[in-house]
Amino acid sequence: MSGLLMEALLLAAGYGRGLEPLTHTRNKVLIPVINKTLLDHHLENLVKAGVDRVVIVVNYLKEQVEERARLLANKLSCDVKVIDQGKPLGTGDAVRKGLEEIGSEYFIVVYGDVYVRYEDIKGFVKVGKNLLGAYEVSDPRRYGVLVVNEDFTLRDIIEKPEKAPSNLINAGIYLLSSKVRKYLDELELSPRGEYELTEAIVKLSRRENVHVIKLNYWKDLGRPWNILELNKDLMSSWRDSLIKGKVEPGTTIKNSVYVDEGAEILSGTYIVGPAYIGRDAVVGPSSYIRPYTVILDKAKIGFNVEVKESLVMSKTHVSHHAYVGDSIIGEECNLGAGTITANLRFDEKPVSYVVKKVKESTNRVKFGTVFGDHVKTGVDVSTMPGVKVGAYSWIYPGAVVTRDIPPCSIYVSEEDIRELRDECKVDRQLWVGY
Repeated sequence: MSGLLMEALLLAAGYGRGLEPLTHTRNKVLIPVINKTLLDHHLENLVKAGVDRVVIVVNYLKEQVEERARLLANKLSCDVKVIDQGKPLGTGDAVRKGLEEIGSEYFIVVYGDVYVRYEDIKGFVKVGKNLLGAYEVSDPRRYGVLVVNEDFTLRDIIEKPEKAPSNLINAGIYLLSSKVRKYLDELELSPRGEYELTEAIVKLSRRENVHVIKLNYWKDLGRPWNILELNKDLMSSWRDSLIKGKVEPGTTIKNSVYVDEGAEILSGTYIVGPAYIGRDAVVGPSSYIRPYTVILDKAKIGFNVEVKESLVMSKTHVSHHAYVGDSIIGEECNLGAGTITANLRFDEKPVSYVVKKVKESTNRVKFGTVFGDHVKTGVDVSTMPGVKVGAYSWIYPGAVVTRDIPPCSIYVSEEDIRELRDECKVDRQLWVGY
């Protein structure tokens, strides 16, 4: 296969309800990972691994993805095409639609909400046989668990079993023969109302071998805290600092810190890396930035603010005397003076987070709040561990937030949450689950 075009399908059509409120205003592949979108990482890794052409299957907020994909195609000198799945009917339907744009005998498929390093993707390029990427996890019950033969070919995929036969899960990256099209066309709707790609792959494996390949690194990005974990993993390899912006006298910088162009670090600020400060961001005076913190372009971190292992997105202002711990703050938010994101329960048990009306464990003893874009808090607001705040919402001064806040709401107290109609730019169909 060495001389043939290598094509890949990137599946990015789903809404990403597990990533709310970050997906209230963006497609899930446009969530930032350090200083690039997840889409940037996907395309860069695919191209670096040897992929020549990428077809991105989208539906939700398609225009956002198209705009970013155009920029990346030019930057990477890669052929990138974005197609609309139409009504999202599962991964099987997405691949079936994507295959209309694929001419290769073998093609790669990557799920949009996972992270795979280019070194692992290289093992899928121009191989000429069916491959399925696998990864070992401690708790496989949320995933498709693999049953393999002695020669490490696929026998079956069991979706989200209560008692898993192994810890080896489907990692959401494949190299597939175009013969899979036959089995995609035969698919029927699953109990959850979708066409499942894995069902077609299992059928394919009964006619020709699907070889299971263990990945060296993999990260599921289906939940907000996974973004923080990926940031930490990627930043852990940093060894040197790079200071492009302005650092005033009286500032302390330890370990690996990247200060991008136009950024200003004001006097008295103490930064312990690894940490990233984006373009034209302002930090200080007298702020404390702790390891694994990412502060993106044009954000402002005010006087006496502490930020720990968090993601603060572009154009967000965190006012003086605030604490942001193990949290994600969306774009263009304004956190009033004294805003505190609590990140530790009294009993020090793992923090819970509500996804699709079901409470699940983050498996993190410390986890704060996830704010959607354009959120405003008054002075002296406190948010409890594991709370999410929907995009375009406001929180009254002095409020203690103990529950999730829907998008486009005014939170006065737990018993008094009002609808904020005039400011709302979020599709009302996305309000479920609060």
